[in-house]
Amino acid sequence: MQVAVWDTYVTKKDGTVMHFDIIAPTVVKDAKQIYSYGREYLTTKNEQGQPLDVKECKFCHIETANTQWESEIKQKGYFIYEMENCDN
Repeated sequence: MQVAVWDTYVTKKDGTVMHFDIIAPTVVKDAKQIYSYGREYLTTKNEQGQPLDVKECKFCHIETANTQWESEIKQKGYFIYEMENCDN
């Protein structure tokens, strides 16, 4: 499965910056849909309401999904790859 990787930096409520990738199938072309995935993820981290739009999230590249990503994408439509400051 080919996926699009969207590089995302969101300022948390405490002022630190979360860095994560939103990974979705390449057929999802609407950036607003990608942002909605990111907002859904932020809610799971108690960071709902933080800005997440074109300034915070940009298309990065396309790659082949690994098994873990593919499984989660099939379940909920996207995968979040956490990199920095993503702990609650």
